[in-house]
Amino acid sequence: MDTATAKKKEKKDHRQLILEGFVSHVLEHGKEPASIFKFAKDLKIKEAEFYNYFTSFDAIKSAIWVALFEETHRQLEEQEVYKEYAVREKFLSFLFTWVEELKKNRSYLLSLYGNKVTTFKNLPTDTREFKEKFSDFASELILEGKETQEIASRPLITEKYDEALWLQVGFVFRYWLDDNSPRFEKTDAAIEKSVNFAFDLMGKSALDSFLDLAKFLYQSK
Repeated sequence: MDTATAKKKEKKDHRQLILEGFVSHVLEHGKEPASIFKFAKDLKIKEAEFYNYFTSFDAIKSAIWVALFEETHRQLEEQEVYKEYAVREKFLSFLFTWVEELKKNRSYLLSLYGNKVTTFKNLPTDTREFKEKFSDFASELILEGKETQEIASRPLITEKYDEALWLQVGFVFRYWLDDNSPRFEKTDAAIEKSVNFAFDLMGKSALDSFLDLAKFLYQSK
């Protein structure tokens, strides 16, 4: 192994050590560490080494959210059938796959957010980077939906669709945190019903058809 490769591996290992150490501390104590100094000492690294990778505990929590998103997205992209899905099915697949990733980290997430979250609006620092990545993903879905006419273009409203999908992610997260049903069956049902409702609203409705007809009749006078 050459020197450059060894240094790269060491950096990767230290970053992973910090991430895993943070999660372990939360699982063992039910809260984040009291200070970065004490946390670094427990990991047997210098405090300065911690700052080579993260500037705060919020930065660690943000990295974990991003990892959950990227793993979800990676799994979707690896599925050939996913590419053939309608936009509604793609968003359903995202939420179902994302919840599966959340399950792997349920104790950690409950410890930090179980009694503190109503929506992701309560976590602006933790989820900011996750939201940015999700917004890019949602914007692609919305663009595709408009091209396939699954999503209707409406002045001043269409540009808010990505925010509506983000609020739905927050709703699913809160619902899942509170779900005590076997295999989280209620969360699965909530995802399906809420996504269908959202896409029914974003799709071309009877009201749109009426307005189109009214506009046509008015212009035909």
